[in-house]
Amino acid sequence: MNFSYYAKELLSIALSIIMGNLGFILIGAGDVLIAGRHSTDTLAAVGIATAILNCLIIFGIGLISSITPILSNIRGEGQSAAKYFYPTLRFAFFISVIIMIAILAVIPLIDLMGFEQSLVKQVKDFMFITAFSTFVIYLHGSLKEFLQAHEIVFFPNLLNLICVVFNVALCALFVFGCGPVPSMGVVGIAAATFIVRTFMAVVLLIYCYKIMHFEDYTDREYYKSIFKIGLPISLAILIEFAAFNSIAVLMGRISSIYAAAQNLVAVLMAVFFMIPLAISNAIAVKVGFANGSGNLYDLKNYSFTGIFISAGFMLCSGVILAVFPEFFVKLFTSDAALIKITVPILYIAAMFQIFDGLQVSLSGVFKGIKKTGVVMLANLTAYWFVSFPLGCALAFKYKLYLAGFWYAFIFGGILLCLIMFAFLVSYLRRRAVN
Repeated sequence: MNFSYYAKELLSIALSIIMGNLGFILIGAGDVLIAGRHSTDTLAAVGIATAILNCLIIFGIGLISSITPILSNIRGEGQSAAKYFYPTLRFAFFISVIIMIAILAVIPLIDLMGFEQSLVKQVKDFMFITAFSTFVIYLHGSLKEFLQAHEIVFFPNLLNLICVVFNVALCALFVFGCGPVPSMGVVGIAAATFIVRTFMAVVLLIYCYKIMHFEDYTDREYYKSIFKIGLPISLAILIEFAAFNSIAVLMGRISSIYAAAQNLVAVLMAVFFMIPLAISNAIAVKVGFANGSGNLYDLKNYSFTGIFISAGFMLCSGVILAVFPEFFVKLFTSDAALIKITVPILYIAAMFQIFDGLQVSLSGVFKGIKKTGVVMLANLTAYWFVSFPLGCALAFKYKLYLAGFWYAFIFGGILLCLIMFAFLVSYLRRRAVN
């Protein structure tokens, strides 16, 4: 195997996606940065609201993420994928309406969740505004996936990165106020993010029309494929996100400072996670193309090269987090009590990084070969049957609180990687025999 060739091919796609993924997550990190500078309560409210929203919004994101492997396989078969542009837009609109209704339905339940009273209204306000952001979130996501399937990755991802500065500036203006603009706190963060995401979606839509010509086309089989491949991906991501984000919800019932600490750790982890996520997306494109063209040799080489790069990067990032935890936490907050709780958690999270990078690259392989049910079952087993019950026991029975959950997720990450790797080796052996 020519490692350098396959690494270069993957990174030629992944580098632009990394730029875009960092831009996307840094928009969220910008929200956390401004919230932390405003107050610990604001940070906790944004963290709790985001945790609940993620569990709803991520379901649609998972479905949309199947667009890349589906269209990559179609291209690998020598067919045109551009005709699926309008079906992709229709699907994004349909999903956005469903998720918006779901978010609005959940908001009244916030009163019953036992949060500190000072947080309840802020959480509800943030969720209400975000509910109306779903269309632009899914429009932008579906367009990005559509272009990614055609290996057009530079401009969409550059746009994400540029909008980071736009979002931070707008958040600061709306949260703290200036001149005629009043201080709006949590509402200001939600409003700023809504404006920025709308801008991103509209610009990307115009870009698509500038570089391609589209005619209306309808193919019900395309929608069936999105659900067939995307539903297991959605459920897998939902399983993982629900497990991690439920920590903020459970800790928020004990104290807002624990919810704030979990929010900080989650954001820092997510920033580093964007690199292997981009590599995973590149793996899905290249493996999907190789799978569609029946090239088992390329399929194997892209898979294992991507897995190696992803795990190697996360090993390095874990070391960085473990060596400089206080530096990273102080970027977001100067609250001494919050820093004291968050820093020890980052030592544990640093160990988890390695297995998180390994599992997401394996997920990219399974997306490319259209075997996403494996990802769903592995996540369900590792996180909900093992990690979450163990985390609850360590957190509440043995009084380890936030640390208890993160110790449990290290164990779950190891188990998840072992399950997925065993399935992949078995699949490749069967393909080789056939």
